[in-house]
Formats: sequence, C-alpha cells, structure tokens
Amino acid sequence: MSQNEVDRSKRRFLIAATTAVGGVAAAATAIPFVVSMMPSQRAKAAGAPVEVDVSKIEPGMLLNVEWQGKPVWIVNRTKEMMDLLANHDDQLVDPKSEANQQPAYCQNAARSRAEHANILVAVGICTHLGCSPSEKMKAGPASGLGDDWPGGFFCPCHGSRFDLAARVYKGVPAPTNLVIPPYKYLSDSRILVGDDSKGA
Repeated sequence: MSQNEVDRSKRRFLIAATTAVGGVAAAATAIPFVVSMMPSQRAKAAGAPVEVDVSKIEPGMLLNVEWQGKPVWIVNRTKEMMDLLANHDDQLVDPKSEANQQPAYCQNAARSRAEHANILVAVGICTHLGCSPSEKMKAGPASGLGDDWPGGFFCPCHGSRFDLAARVYKGVPAPTNLVIPPYKYLSDSRILVGDDSKGA
C-alpha cells in the first residue's frame, strides 16, 4: 500500500469520525433547545380543563375555582334568585346575551345550560379593566348596594355592577357582560370547565 493510499484512508476515517461527532454534538445542542420551547407541565395544567363537583355547592352559594389562571365562579342559584332575573332587563346592556361572550348553549337570560339552568359558570373578571368583582348575592339593603339591588356582583375598582346571570348594568364602566367559559356536564353533579366537546 502506497503512502497516498494510506493518507486517503486516514482522511476518509477522520472525515467520517468528525461528521459523526459533529452530528452527535448538534443533536445534543438541539434537544434541550427544542424541549425548552415546549410548554411545561405547569403551563399545560394552567390551560387544562378543571373538573368540579357542583353537588357540594349549597343553594345560594358561590364556589371559586381557577382555570387558565383566571377565577371562575360557579353559583348554585336558588329559585328566588332565578325569579329575579327577569325583573330588570330594562336596566341591562345585553339582557338576552346576544354579544359573543358565551357559548351558544348559554345564550339565554340565565346564561347557563338549559338542563341545569340554576348553575351559573362565569369568569370572575370585570370586562372594564380586569379587576375581580365582589359577590353581592343578597338582595336589598343587606348587600350594601341599595334597597332595589336584586343580587349579583359589584366591581369595587370602578363601580361596575352585574346581576346574578353575570349581565352588566347600564351606566357603569364595564362595557359587556362577564365571559362564560366553555363547560359541560360529566354527570348531574360534576362539570368540566374549559371543555364542551360532545356537548356543545
């Protein structure tokens, strides 16, 4: 074997070895970079649907859960609360919920699914500047909002008012009703907030 053939053989070996090492190094560098761009388990969990047992919510009470980093209110409205919903439509900006702030199945006066009309599910963030309203569900003077208050929610930041269907009153800073997230019933006592597939 001549010296030229030995040199060519060594050169081929060195090129192949260098290429292999370079490929391994490129993969070792790329994998952490790609993984860093994927959402973390915490980020996935923050956007994941939330399962809630509504059987534990007493009539007239509110349960606060978190979905996508936002407060979501689940209210078990009493018959008296439901009866009050039709008494002040003339005072509301969007009494029939015609604006696109809720799934189609909640586009009604109660802003809830028909099969469980008493359960309100709403994002507890004011549509004015993003404050979280306070629950003022007691009607009348016990609420601190006047004798004619039918119950609902009051935003302490700028005074916006919402009724027990999370509909906004006229003459307040909030321009629209509170948002209703997608949700579905898994059973009569359990709902899934954030997912309404096969149930919309």
